[in-house]
Amino acid sequence: MNRRVDPLMPSFKNRLRGALVVGVLLAMSAAQAALFEDDDARKAILDLRQKVDTLQQKSVDDLRKANEENALQMAQLRRSMLDLSAQIESSRGELARMRGQDEQFARELAEVQLRQKDMLQSMEDRLRKFEPSKVRVDGLEFVAEPAEVRDFDAALATLRKGDFAQAQSSFTDFTRRYPGSGYNSSALFWLGNAQYAQRNYKDAVTNFRALMSAAPTHLRAPEALLSIANCQVELKDTKGARTTLAELLKAYPQSEAATVGKDRLAKLK
Repeated sequence: MNRRVDPLMPSFKNRLRGALVVGVLLAMSAAQAALFEDDDARKAILDLRQKVDTLQQKSVDDLRKANEENALQMAQLRRSMLDLSAQIESSRGELARMRGQDEQFARELAEVQLRQKDMLQSMEDRLRKFEPSKVRVDGLEFVAEPAEVRDFDAALATLRKGDFAQAQSSFTDFTRRYPGSGYNSSALFWLGNAQYAQRNYKDAVTNFRALMSAAPTHLRAPEALLSIANCQVELKDTKGARTTLAELLKAYPQSEAATVGKDRLAKLK
């Protein structure tokens, strides 16, 4: 069978071939373009990755640096805290030492003040021995020199011991040394008693009368009158004794001496 050849076939094939060639060329061009585009993308990705790696490395470096700085700061802070702790302990020790010193100082000050107080008291006691002071004897209050107080008390102590001779001597000496003393009336009374105890009745009457003349309102005045009457009785002066007892009852009716004198007056004949 004979095929009919179309006169237009070669031209069509040529055109088809040309179209194929153009298509291949276009495909190749597109592939090349795609290839170029893939290289750019790859390059961009590589650049981006490099940037990321760089950033990551920088972050790591920064973090390490920060950690190192923090570690250094922590070490410095730890040292500072240790130093501060040591300073606090030192301050506590110093404070304890100072507190101990303060307590010791307080004790020493208290001891000094006590010694000073004792010294002042001792000084006052010594000065008091040389300064006049107020005394009260037989209802009378007066100022006496230390020597007066000493001598009167010594004479009275001698009388109370029963040493009448020494008491007479002491009270006689006292009245001579201190004629203006507030003790003088009491000294005359006890002098008369010392003489009465030694049966020196006349001298006793003299001293009892001296008391009555110097201080008729003295606390011992009623007793002095009763003692005079007793001396007169011993001297066998009954009349004089009755007169003295009558004087006692008239001058001091409320006294104890008057009560005793009234009984004795009743017994005198």
